[in-house]
Amino acid sequence: MRKNLTKTFVSGKKTALVLAAVTAFAIGLTGCGKSKKDNIIKVGATPTPHAEILEIVKDDLKDKGYELQIVEYNDYVLPNTAVEDGELDANYFQHLPYLEDFNKEKGTHLVSVLQIHYEPFGLYAGKTKSLAELSDGAKVAVPNDTTNEARALLLLEQQGLIKLKEGVGLTATKLDIVENPLNLEIVELEAAQIPRSLQDVDIAAINSNYALEAGLNVKDALAAESADSVAAQTYANILVVKEGNENSDKTKALIEVLNSDEVRDYINNNYDGAVVPIF
Repeated sequence: MRKNLTKTFVSGKKTALVLAAVTAFAIGLTGCGKSKKDNIIKVGATPTPHAEILEIVKDDLKDKGYELQIVEYNDYVLPNTAVEDGELDANYFQHLPYLEDFNKEKGTHLVSVLQIHYEPFGLYAGKTKSLAELSDGAKVAVPNDTTNEARALLLLEQQGLIKLKEGVGLTATKLDIVENPLNLEIVELEAAQIPRSLQDVDIAAINSNYALEAGLNVKDALAAESADSVAAQTYANILVVKEGNENSDKTKALIEVLNSDEVRDYINNNYDGAVVPIF
């Protein structure tokens, strides 16, 4: 009887040890998986220049123990909803007026943590090769999102082509045009589509990132915002995270590597004035 009890005890002890080992192994696997996920930083960006600039800091983040994964987008909506939903840790493609308008319209909770660069907004030639040659009823393409449309209209106003209601500023739409001597037809298009529509309009107001992708240079624009203007601060492109993540380790690491001489020099040396560092 005693022998049987001893065998039972030993067997039970072995079983307990095996279970303990299996549990420890499972915990180890879980820990490794969690650790790997925590070391990945996913940032959404439009291809040019944002994703290109992010590529520059991959090695710097690797030195800090992070793997940077860049997710490219060709629109201005999905990268924001992806940060709000937690699919991305951050995004880099927009300026603050657009972000504030997006939060208001979509009910999102996104915040800016760093100003990185400014892209002079330009008017580019389509069927008409100069502003002086614009004829009555000429078609002008502008972005259809609120803040970028306002920016385009303000640039048209600065060139004396239209006049807007007093004080409309960054809320301006084509309905706010009070004087239009040439009866310009304002054609609202999604920002990314405008470069592809140049052949269908007389001139177009284009964001610099989309102009760059289309092989357009701001130095060849018919008119552009001044790099030393108030717009340079207002429309600085920013690093964005979800509210509450401003001081996370990942956010701090991104801020440190992007706010660097290496990034500043890369921007100055590669974009010929179409992208201007703002830090």
